[in-house]
Amino acid sequence: MQQESAETLALKALAWLAGNRELLPVFLGSTGASAADMRERADDPEFLGAVLDFLMLDDAWIVAFCDSEGLPPEAPMQARQALPGGARVHWT
Repeated sequence: MQQESAETLALKALAWLAGNRELLPVFLGSTGASAADMRERADDPEFLGAVLDFLMLDDAWIVAFCDSEGLPPEAPMQARQALPGGARVHWT
């Protein structure tokens, strides 16, 4: 996945989080971000990577997001790998 596509997917995830009344406070509390930060940093690839990192903490969140967007469940991980800090680590 190219970075531009990854950013688009992460923006969809951010919008999904913003519309989720139960999960949004968890995201804000976990990251220390505010609603203003979400708006101001929506174009920051590193912040978008953090959004995907958060989403990938729970399989149920991934499934719910992907179902709402008609995406395969591996799409967020593929997008995360295309954003800063998301490169796969090879231990060999």
